[in-house]
Amino acid sequence: MSDGVAAAEPLRLDVPLAAVVLTALFVAALVTAQVISAKLLAVTLPVLGAVTAPGGTLAYAVTFFASDCLSELYGKEYARRVVNVAFAMNFVLLALVFATIATPAAQGSVDPAAFETVLGLSGNIVLGSLVAYVLSQNWDVIAFHRIREFTDGDALWLRNVGSTATSQLIDTVVFTLVAFAVAPAVFGIGPALPTSVLLSLIVGQYVLKLLIALVDTPLVYAAVAFVRRDDAEATGVTA
Repeated sequence: MSDGVAAAEPLRLDVPLAAVVLTALFVAALVTAQVISAKLLAVTLPVLGAVTAPGGTLAYAVTFFASDCLSELYGKEYARRVVNVAFAMNFVLLALVFATIATPAAQGSVDPAAFETVLGLSGNIVLGSLVAYVLSQNWDVIAFHRIREFTDGDALWLRNVGSTATSQLIDTVVFTLVAFAVAPAVFGIGPALPTSVLLSLIVGQYVLKLLIALVDTPLVYAAVAFVRRDDAEATGVTA
């Protein structure tokens, strides 16, 4: 039965597959980082020895790989939109997780207390990660393109490492200070850590993240080259 409204043809969006894949990778890595950060990792590094880092460190590093690829291939505005939309998805994740925790468990379910322990992030961790994310990820996009303009589009390695190194420093410092100094002192949530422990966490995490950033540079080159070659072949353009 007709409702009197003419059916409109669906809009055809010519969205590159690579943009969809990289955007999905960014959001998937971000969500994964939030979910697995409850586990603390003990990693042994040269000179520094054993350092402690959140379980989401590697997954979060993948977001910088994806955002740098998006920035290089599709420009600053698109990368910034992905970063800010993904920020909103953090709240969707938190709402779904806490709604699931609050819903009574059925017989035969996993232990609700264990489930809450693993997935129920404490307030100071949530606050620290959200503030660190919005500052570091937006800076990553800005720094990437400032270096790109300064080098006239050359030296992809420099803008990849430079933007990621500075944004990871912002992320590490802001997260650690907000979660373990500001939140306990101002809002009374979470444990307040001594200054020596805060410095140790910042240095250890940052060195680990910096090593990951150096490793992902060849991957950024490979991903960008693959997408551009694929686009050239699809349009019949030869190098």
